[in-house]
Amino acid sequence: MAAWVWAVIVVAAVIVVALVVWQALTARRTKTLQGRFGEEYERTVEGTGSKRDAESELAARAERRDSFDIRPLAPGARERYMTEWERIQARFVDDPGGAVHEADGLIQSVMSDRGYPVEDFDQRASDLSVDHPQVVENYRDGHRLARAAELGNGTTEDLRRAMQHYRALFDELLGQSADAPLSRDDAPAERSESVRR
Repeated sequence: MAAWVWAVIVVAAVIVVALVVWQALTARRTKTLQGRFGEEYERTVEGTGSKRDAESELAARAERRDSFDIRPLAPGARERYMTEWERIQARFVDDPGGAVHEADGLIQSVMSDRGYPVEDFDQRASDLSVDHPQVVENYRDGHRLARAAELGNGTTEDLRRAMQHYRALFDELLGQSADAPLSRDDAPAERSESVRR
C-alpha cells in the first residue's frame, strides 16, 4: 500500500477520534451544566434559542460567580435579618406595597453581606442562578409582580405572592427552612379581614 494511503487513513482516524472526544466533552459539559443549574438550564436555552449560546452564558455566569468571595452570614447577622424580615412581614398587613419594596431591599442587603454584587436586577438574578438555581425563578417572579404593582397593574394578592417568592430566596440565602408563615395570614383575623376589603 502506498504511503499516501496510509497517511489518509491516519488522518481520517485522527479526525474520527477527535470528533468522538469532542462529542464526549460536549455531552459532559451539558450534563454538568444541567446538574448545576437545573430548571435554569432549560429556561436559558429557551431564552437564547440555542443550546450552545445558553451553555456559553451559563458557563460565563459560573466563571463570574467563581470570582466572588461568597461567605456565610455571621450568626448575629442572620438573627438581625430574620428579625427585620418579621418586621417587614408584619408591615404587609397595613402597607403591602411598602413591605414588598422593603423585602426586595433586605434581600439585596443579605446578598451584599454574603459577597454578591448587587448591580442591576438582571445581573443579581444571573449571579444567584449559579448558587441558587432552585429559587432564582421565585426571585424573578417576585420582582415581576412587585414591578407590576408599582406601575398600578397589580393587586394585593400579587403582592402577597411576591412576598412568598421573596421569602423563598430569603430563606435560601440565610439557610433557613421555608415553613414559616408567608403572608398576612398570621396577623389577627380582624386586621386581615379589614385589609381584604
